[in-house]
Amino acid sequence: MWLLLFLVFVLIWAGGTSWYLLRKPSPFTVESVRPAGPLELDQRKRDKVLKQGFTKEKIPKNLDAIVIGSGIGGMTAAATMAKAGKRVLVLEQHDVAGGCCHTFTEKGFEFDVGLHYFGQLHENGLLKVALDQITEGQLEFVELPQHFDSIVIDDSGKRRDYAVLSGKTEMEQNLKKHFPDDVKAVEEFFKIMKVTARKIHYLAILKLIPQWLALFLLKSGIADFCSSIFRLSGSNATEVNNRLTTNKDLHVIFSYFFYGVSPKDSSCMINALMLHHFKRGAYYPKGGASEIPFNITKVIQKHGGSVLVRAPVSRILVDKKGAAYGVTVKKGDEHVEICAPVIISNCGIFNTFQKLLPPEIQVKPEIQSRLDMMRPGKASFLVFSGFDATQEELDIVPTSIWLFKSNDMDAMMDEFFSMSKDEAPENIPMALITFPSAKDPTSQLRHPGKSCMTILTMVNYEWFEEWRDTRVRKRGEDYFHYKMRFASCLFDWACKHFPKLRDKLVFQEAATPLTNMHYLSCNRGAIYSADHNLERFYAEAMARNRCDTPVKNLYLSGQDIFSCGVAGALHGGLLCASSVLSYPVYIDLLLIKKKLKRKKAAEAEKLAKQKQQ
Repeated sequence: MWLLLFLVFVLIWAGGTSWYLLRKPSPFTVESVRPAGPLELDQRKRDKVLKQGFTKEKIPKNLDAIVIGSGIGGMTAAATMAKAGKRVLVLEQHDVAGGCCHTFTEKGFEFDVGLHYFGQLHENGLLKVALDQITEGQLEFVELPQHFDSIVIDDSGKRRDYAVLSGKTEMEQNLKKHFPDDVKAVEEFFKIMKVTARKIHYLAILKLIPQWLALFLLKSGIADFCSSIFRLSGSNATEVNNRLTTNKDLHVIFSYFFYGVSPKDSSCMINALMLHHFKRGAYYPKGGASEIPFNITKVIQKHGGSVLVRAPVSRILVDKKGAAYGVTVKKGDEHVEICAPVIISNCGIFNTFQKLLPPEIQVKPEIQSRLDMMRPGKASFLVFSGFDATQEELDIVPTSIWLFKSNDMDAMMDEFFSMSKDEAPENIPMALITFPSAKDPTSQLRHPGKSCMTILTMVNYEWFEEWRDTRVRKRGEDYFHYKMRFASCLFDWACKHFPKLRDKLVFQEAATPLTNMHYLSCNRGAIYSADHNLERFYAEAMARNRCDTPVKNLYLSGQDIFSCGVAGALHGGLLCASSVLSYPVYIDLLLIKKKLKRKKAAEAEKLAKQKQQ
């Protein structure tokens, strides 16, 4: 009986939703995408877009929304709302827009801060369609070589190199060649990848439908009956890997995208999703990572909004009824109040709830309950190196190199993160080496004769905590020598694989968790935001971790909503815009995707007929 009642309700709800959607104007259209224009190489013109400083006079009138933070999640939400006719103001505390997508230039070298590469940008892919919409087609990508990643395991001097290839069939076939005794395990993992990729939208839907309905579907078992994705999201990666094979090297392949959580504490679904993300190719933005915020900002401006930097938000304003109605921006000694009916925070759940909300709101049980669902993520440490030499002279490659000192990731990570502050620098167990200048064909045009390298690893915030109250670039000799111990260890490791680097090095800087906190406002230096532990991805936790918050009119966007990385943050922005607009914008993206596929099929058919004539 209860099932019959539920089905009747679903039919009524679906009918009402359909009627509601049909009356909503679409923020996305095929017609809004135009051919990409030439790259803007004039830095002064770029700075007018990316470095527009905050003043009272630049605040647009009659705002519909304020976005705190200009990372890709906040910018995506802002651009989507702008295209829906909303006037949006994005406020960025740094002196350049973009968050982890911004770049900085030192001594003539340009460095990415957080973007390494994109996946799922093949023609008419959903992510490609979304990026085309929020940049109106002005963002171009370069497809990287099929061998986009190398995994190197150097266990007690016994080095093993594994190539990871993109390709619908090539990725799986290549791993079978590497592991001929584990063909069945590879096939089973790729089945998991397939289920994850095809059904991941079910977890997104949980965040868009009413929470009571989402929880009912999960607790009643109906959701599990519909798809295995709801059980898979809460499956322990190590347990799944052990069930598939005893080969530890293959375990590393299944979980090599490290984000600070060991496989035994992470979701198999997320690891599978990350690998699948590059199955159809790896891509890099033509012109560098800053092209992303550069082109999104122009879309926001086109619709009457603005992106202002040097605008640190010090407080979210909440009225006596508990509803957010604006923010205060610290401008010198003055606190400027800006009001809007919607406030979107893209600076992470911990910064939002623990620093920006008034103290009396922070302590409310419903706020604490949301905070209890998350825990702070591991911090990142990056080394930026510049070389006076070309890619050919250095023998560097567009392929990213993932280095591991052991094939037991759980033991390796547990041991490292339990080390003392003094032990850690010389015992780094894993690192990512990437050469942005080798990925971008315009790099030599913009920075002739120069190359750059970024090395990333994960660290404990506590190792750097003693310098938290010092000022950037004035943290003292002890701090400098300590961070350079990490940097030297990582650079030496890179030189073992690319020996020509050392003689051509002319610039090097290291970014610690404190650096990330200063420039990116990352909580405890975690550029991947809140911890991606297993509990976060239980289906019920996914349903409760939503864009809307216990504070009326306040919404969350970015990596804390769905998952880490640029693509994860972008989807966080789309989910946020859907919540604010009360309209699932994914429907429009899917319709555009279908329309583009039909158009391509029609063109192919027309071309085939012409050849026959």
